[in-house]
Amino acid sequence: MNAGKPDGKFDVDAWLSLVRGARMIALDHPLQKGMPIYPTHPPFHITLNNRHGDINRGCGFSSSNELIITSTHTSTHIDALSHVSENGMLHGGVDAAKAQQGTELFKEHGVETIQPIFRRGVLLDIARAKKVDVLAPAEEITIADLETAAKNAAVPIRDGDIILLRTGWTAHWSDSRKYLGLDSAGTPGVAASGAEWLATKKPFAVGNDTAGFEQIVQTNITMDAHRILIAQNAIHIIENLDLEELGNCGRADFAFVTLPLRIKGATGSPLRPVALV
Repeated sequence: MNAGKPDGKFDVDAWLSLVRGARMIALDHPLQKGMPIYPTHPPFHITLNNRHGDINRGCGFSSSNELIITSTHTSTHIDALSHVSENGMLHGGVDAAKAQQGTELFKEHGVETIQPIFRRGVLLDIARAKKVDVLAPAEEITIADLETAAKNAAVPIRDGDIILLRTGWTAHWSDSRKYLGLDSAGTPGVAASGAEWLATKKPFAVGNDTAGFEQIVQTNITMDAHRILIAQNAIHIIENLDLEELGNCGRADFAFVTLPLRIKGATGSPLRPVALV
């Protein structure tokens, strides 16, 4: 996508023309009561705070609004670097205990430090590579799986890309216990070796269509992939993506666009990501 002018200045009209000609694919789930929420986070609640008719103006005007109670790690969301520590340290040797002291949340690595994301994305369709509709509960995405999916994608992975892994797990979104792996061995994803493979690609962020991104084995939850990606390598993780339409669009590379909320000092933010193809 090239929207530059000969003088090097950004050409707004050219950019808009390119965007209008692209197919826009939503990658998020709606925020609604009853949706799957990972057990370590508070539930999502929304209610009408004011209803039409509670306040009426003389001109006939009335309005309504809501009250929301939620975690910043609700539905489709991104993890800030303050979300994960390793041996008491955030990425870059930041003392996690000191960084979170006080009433203003995190003094370093808060989600407000993540700039608006306009980056190239690459989809690695793991389910298709393994010739299944949906990966099995607690199934590990191995290095061999990642390499096969990358070969099938037939596009290069470049530094700073967004790498998304499709497992097919979105099929369980309407059944919270199944989606969260609470009625089974767990949920599919990469383990430590897969996370290290992803880290060698130097992406800006990685994501998938499960609540935990990494392989969750209910009998032994370790979260090694989060530790390796976030704490060691400063790679953000995006969870609870809907990758079904993207997986069926016929191409593996795309423009990935999303804007995290600027919640100062927070460890994450809900997202409304889209792919432009």
